[in-house]
Amino acid sequence: MSAPIVKLFTQPNFAWTDIRREEEAHPRHYLAHLLILALIPAVCLFIGTTYVGWSLAAGEVVRLSTSSALQLSVMLYVAIIFGVALIGGFIRWMSRSFDARPTLNQCIGFAAYTVTPFFVAGIAGLYPSRWLAILVLGAASVYSTFLLFVGLPTFMHERKEQGLLNSACVWGIGLLVMVTLLVSMILLWFNVLTPEYLRSTVG
Repeated sequence: MSAPIVKLFTQPNFAWTDIRREEEAHPRHYLAHLLILALIPAVCLFIGTTYVGWSLAAGEVVRLSTSSALQLSVMLYVAIIFGVALIGGFIRWMSRSFDARPTLNQCIGFAAYTVTPFFVAGIAGLYPSRWLAILVLGAASVYSTFLLFVGLPTFMHERKEQGLLNSACVWGIGLLVMVTLLVSMILLWFNVLTPEYLRSTVG
């Protein structure tokens, strides 16, 4: 992990200052962060669904075929990248109502760093479990929300009151975008690509 990423979890206030400085010096500095860390949930999901599997009934383990798992992982990766870019675009559009005038790259960069907890939470995909997913994604949601409300005023150079209002708008839009993309991805995968399941017994 790079220093700014570690600081997001240890010193978030200082992390946003460092990240903004990097983005001003290198407008596409966020790209490596986004493209590499977005691989975590995609790769872990592939491993978990093909090698570990999940249990729907006692003594039975269900896995995905390699091709089906690869389709799901690629679609998840693309959805994450597109979703972050779309949220960044909305942040840029909404900034017209505020004093800040960030560039599109800065807005996408802010979105990419804000969802970092979800990238890390993707490790849970190594062990497919409904309850584990709920627990880990819930924790990631809470911390991403914290990063959003703490980071937006600092990153966008806004007044605190203005930043809180803007953060609330971004939170709502971000939730809508990610839910819509993930639901659309799952429906496409189920209804068009028709996943192949492999069942085996244990014990």
